[in-house]
Amino acid sequence: MPRPTKCRMICRFPQTLEFIPAKDGDDKEPVILTVDEYEAIRLIDREGLSQEQCSQRMQVARTTAQKIYDSAQKKLADVLVDGRPLKIEGGEYRLCNGMNQFCGLDGCYRQEIQQAFQMPKGSGITRIAVPCDNGLIFQHFGRTEQFIIYDIEDGKVITSEEVSTNGHGHGILAEILHALQTDILICGGIGGGAKAALTSAGIQIYGGVTGNADAAVAAFLAGTLVYDPDVQCIHSENQ
Repeated sequence: MPRPTKCRMICRFPQTLEFIPAKDGDDKEPVILTVDEYEAIRLIDREGLSQEQCSQRMQVARTTAQKIYDSAQKKLADVLVDGRPLKIEGGEYRLCNGMNQFCGLDGCYRQEIQQAFQMPKGSGITRIAVPCDNGLIFQHFGRTEQFIIYDIEDGKVITSEEVSTNGHGHGILAEILHALQTDILICGGIGGGAKAALTSAGIQIYGGVTGNADAAVAAFLAGTLVYDPDVQCIHSENQ
């Protein structure tokens, strides 16, 4: 019986998930680069780490890191030589929780996010986040400036608190919600990149919701919330 594949740790989810050649890009089968392959490319080619350092960051054996990197390089060569589209999706990975001892404590943005957005959460509490603007659900997730955080116990709201994103936007928002220990996101428009990042962090998404934030949470608790599981943000694909 083969050994199960060990999940590879990644620092952050890629923000752009699709690249299409300027000419005849839609006519060819896309190359699929997995998220862990993307991370190996980012660490080695962008950050300048060795394969040994890459393996430590991803918490896999050096030989495994080498195989991941070699596979990624081959796929990128296919994209460049054959002019094929590139999509980033899938793979065996898990998001770093900011506690990776090999990531470099002084430069870990995830640790900074974790520290900046700490919010204690009691046992048995379900935490819901709603992007809002003047009490209404904000419709462009990637531009959210404020969330209302609701703590739910026994099917009832016990606390609600407004949390500013402190000027962060786009991909960092998923990290903020992860740091806030969010279980559920109720939102308006949201793009594919943000949805993938939130899903990988274990956050359930109820998109395409409009109106008052408090009313939406009440409807969710009552089992009557109207939402769109296939919603996309009309402003940007990756929001």
